[in-house]
Amino acid sequence: MARVLIIGAGGVGQVVVHKCAQVPEVFGEICLASRTIEKCREIASQIKRKIEIAQIDADNVPQLVALIRKFKPDVIVNVALPYQDIHIMDACLETGVHYLDTANYESPENPNFCYKWQWAYHRKFKERGIMALLGSGFDPGVTNVFTAWAQKKHFRRMDELDIIDCNAGNHGMPFATNFNPEINIREVTSKGCYFENGKWKTVDSLSVSENFYFPSNIGAKKIYLLYHEELESLVKNFKSIKKARFWMTFSESYLNHLKVLVNVGMTRIDEVDYRGVKIIPLQFLKTLLPDPASLGPFTKGKTCIGCHISGIGKDGKKKKYFIYNVCDHQKSYREVKSQAISYTTGVPAMIGAMLMVTGVWKKAGVFNMEQFDPEPFMEKLNEYGLPWKEVFL
Repeated sequence: MARVLIIGAGGVGQVVVHKCAQVPEVFGEICLASRTIEKCREIASQIKRKIEIAQIDADNVPQLVALIRKFKPDVIVNVALPYQDIHIMDACLETGVHYLDTANYESPENPNFCYKWQWAYHRKFKERGIMALLGSGFDPGVTNVFTAWAQKKHFRRMDELDIIDCNAGNHGMPFATNFNPEINIREVTSKGCYFENGKWKTVDSLSVSENFYFPSNIGAKKIYLLYHEELESLVKNFKSIKKARFWMTFSESYLNHLKVLVNVGMTRIDEVDYRGVKIIPLQFLKTLLPDPASLGPFTKGKTCIGCHISGIGKDGKKKKYFIYNVCDHQKSYREVKSQAISYTTGVPAMIGAMLMVTGVWKKAGVFNMEQFDPEPFMEKLNEYGLPWKEVFL
């Protein structure tokens, strides 16, 4: 039985704790750590098993090292802010503990996130004999595994990849984000970016859209082109892909509110002076918006996230294919007290950690999800609450 240290007590952290606790034969001991100890206590109170909790500043490497040496985990599941990835990786290197996260590192000063900072740790992790698994959420994460599965099972050559993320849920709020407001708004307001014929191309934020028909009675929705980190690793690891894009749906209410916030400067990430105090407008805005973890009881509807792939099938003929998961917000809340956005990220984090500690996925170094055999992960998705379907078009 393994010992797992989960860093971050937001909505995703809550799901990871619940799902790890459901598998005591794998995760024998669980510790949840966060800057806000009250959140840890609240989550621990939901679990029938005993959960250790700790207060930690994930930006403070000596604090992290001290906690790791005290609890002695086999793996660290990082569901804190992406800004803290590097600090936690440094602590893992110092203590010789495996590492997993759900989103790549980004600098607080620069929203143009990419994997280069974490990929640069590959040699250090390899020499230390430990593993880092990057992006074990849904997108990135499951979408990477879906792509690897499609290559292994169905395609001789993949030509085009579209990752499509739809939240068809409704929480009843005038404006709220489905995950950390600061990270969400930085992501959506950045320039869109996609890969085509060996080059990266950029477009203005939310300037490219299409209509897409979603299954499971969700129906037609407008999808908007964004940049998402899994595109970077997927085109690196699947050389045949000529075009790769990421799309997401947004409600009209969300887009209208966001446009106003951008226009008045509330989404800025540089410091401004307010009555002699330096503040960052987006961080101030975050304090005014609903905590995404509080939306679970009110959110109804479904999510649908999947990969639309075209290319040449194993039979040598042209093939179009869609593989996806549909997740229900209320069903997720009944199980783990969190809505589907947190559920679809937290469950893959638990599965990734499970495959690491049981030795199914085991390599020294820094890796993305698609670099491992997809079959064990795909089996666990069906087993632990995220069943998938595939359609040949």
